[in-house]
Amino acid sequence: MTHWILQVIYSQYFVTLPFPTKSWAGKTVIVTGASGGLGFEAARHFARLGAAKVIIAARSSSKSEAAKHDIEASTQCGADVVECWPLDLCSYDSVKAFAQRCHGLPRLDAMVENAGVSLTKFGTAEGDETTVTVNVISTFLLALLALPKMKETARQFNTRPTLSIVTSEVHQATRFPELASLAPGESIFDSLADESKARMSARYAVTKLLEVLAAREMVASKASRPDYPVTINLLNPGLCHSELAREMPVVSRIFNFVLWARPTEVGSRTLVSAAGMGRESHGQYLSDCDIAPVGVLVRSPAGKEMQVKVWKDLSQRLEGISPGILQNL
Repeated sequence: MTHWILQVIYSQYFVTLPFPTKSWAGKTVIVTGASGGLGFEAARHFARLGAAKVIIAARSSSKSEAAKHDIEASTQCGADVVECWPLDLCSYDSVKAFAQRCHGLPRLDAMVENAGVSLTKFGTAEGDETTVTVNVISTFLLALLALPKMKETARQFNTRPTLSIVTSEVHQATRFPELASLAPGESIFDSLADESKARMSARYAVTKLLEVLAAREMVASKASRPDYPVTINLLNPGLCHSELAREMPVVSRIFNFVLWARPTEVGSRTLVSAAGMGRESHGQYLSDCDIAPVGVLVRSPAGKEMQVKVWKDLSQRLEGISPGILQNL
């Protein structure tokens, strides 16, 4: 834990993240959760860098439209560049409808799955605890439903699309307390949906750990062949000013987001960097715009066993929502 905290301090105070300069001319990019915060600033960068289409995916149409107009004013991009598509990760039907719309695009070069929630009160969406539904299940549901379009883009345009999942360094800060009470054969997601076992103070970090574990096993077991046409990576933006902590206690907000946090634009550079990385980042965890080691727990023998279990249980959830979805990998 001490080593992790020292890493955070060094990253927050002593690392300068590179300003994005790589051209995105002619390419189509989707950024989820882009009506504000990191996603919004990343969308602005993509538009500034010449993307032909930047799709803001968010729940609030009014906030999305405001973001679109702001980006157009600041980048002078054409009125047809930024589009606003509704996406509610609390609803599997919304995720499916969004993914279906993706298949109507001429191409899909990058999708940055940035949307997420950090909740302190237990609630449910689609039968699972809301943080788990949004940050894990719907995130991977959208990823797998969009992959066929990204593979098609790779074939048609001789390019290598990128699927980037925004996770967090806090995946290193949890021991996954609910795992200890898991009954033999019980799904991790069933356990996390049990309010009597829930430790909501650790829930956000647990979902970030689940993202890391699931993505690593997904790539290792299903997408590791050398000719796999899509880069799938995970990124840590660091601690940034964002809307994510709106339910955090006031004292925590002051400490974290005044004394520690990166400006939102600076943090967004990590999203743009990850989306522009190539094959070398496939299956990798990125921090400070570079490949970095995952947490100690993830690298441990217990973590490797947990990784297999998480992906198995998540796969079952995803197949129940969209039968045959694993074939998209």
